[in-house]
Amino acid sequence: MLILASKSPRRKELLSLITEDFVIKATDVDETLPVGISPKEAVEYLSKIKAQPFANDNDTVIGADTVVAIDDKILGKPKDSTDAFNMLKRLSGRYHSVFTGVTVIKGDKIKTFSAETRVKFFQLTDEEIEKYIATGEPFDKAGAYGIQGKGAMLVEKIDGDYFNVVGLPINLLYRCLLKEFAIR
Repeated sequence: MLILASKSPRRKELLSLITEDFVIKATDVDETLPVGISPKEAVEYLSKIKAQPFANDNDTVIGADTVVAIDDKILGKPKDSTDAFNMLKRLSGRYHSVFTGVTVIKGDKIKTFSAETRVKFFQLTDEEIEKYIATGEPFDKAGAYGIQGKGAMLVEKIDGDYFNVVGLPINLLYRCLLKEFAIR
């Protein structure tokens, strides 16, 4: 059985592009990061601790985590409207990176990898930011935006995998499942 260890509806939707034959199991884990960890290391670490609770000899488990980072600082999910405004203001007119880490586990075999996509926002006015926040979309998303929703209007361009920004680099995951775990 293939298990997606994630509560994200976006990851569920993306994994269904590869296969419909999976179940979702997720649990809350302590997402406290070790001090001084880079964004790339953070997503790989978090993807692993999300997958590990479901690891066993019979099932293949996929864990994933996505962060938005600018100036090597991770922007999590905003706590409130002010936090969302400050994040979006910081991203305005600039490039930032979206990292997604993925861990696939079956028995003793563990494969962890990550992808980075560079995203550039348009120069945003305070009014544009406030209008976007009013949609409610920023509050459950790293970096306070979702590229697959109304947040698409904020994005000037991307360099890399679009699906990575949504939350799962499906092209890399597909190749990993096929080559490393012989799952089609």
